[in-house]
Amino acid sequence: IDFNDPLYLLPSDTPSTILVTEHLTGNENYGEWSRAMTIALRAKNRRRFIHGSFKNPVEDSVLLHQWERCNAIVLPWIINTVSKKLFISMYYTKLRQLWDEYASLATLASCACQTSRAYLEHDQQQKLLFFMGLNDSYGGIRSQILMMTPLPIVGQAYSLINQEESHRGIIAGTNNHIDMPAMFYSNSNNYK
Repeated sequence: IDFNDPLYLLPSDTPSTILVTEHLTGNENYGEWSRAMTIALRAKNRRRFIHGSFKNPVEDSVLLHQWERCNAIVLPWIINTVSKKLFISMYYTKLRQLWDEYASLATLASCACQTSRAYLEHDQQQKLLFFMGLNDSYGGIRSQILMMTPLPIVGQAYSLINQEESHRGIIAGTNNHIDMPAMFYSNSNNYK
């Protein structure tokens, strides 16, 4: 493979390479982070991977394996610069939107009757099941939340997960270890 080909890998091209020091924390710094990441990816000759102009080769291509290797290196370059809190926040926000949409479709008369209270309690329990989507590294906090008596409301559980994220961020900063974000499901290994 030619040196100028986007599939060419240098020995320094590893998943743990940090391309930019700016971490994406949300809308407020997206422009700055995006510019820095685009410049870094252009310097590494990998910008075409994220813009979609360099599609993966067909299944029987001799370049498919090399494309998959390069793609597997580019993904951590991006993921490692996105704030871990942003992932859990986006995950929770998307769930809240879905729950609100469902609530607008399935309205229940608001009364103080036992049936209404039982429905609301069941609804809260079902919403807590979103913790099942967290990857296995969050098994401890997930189990702790689901075993609480009485079960916490969703907002309290979300707060506990955020505290765990912050704690992991502090430890990661002192150990120079980057933990996978909670947003990644344990069974999602095929992101492209």
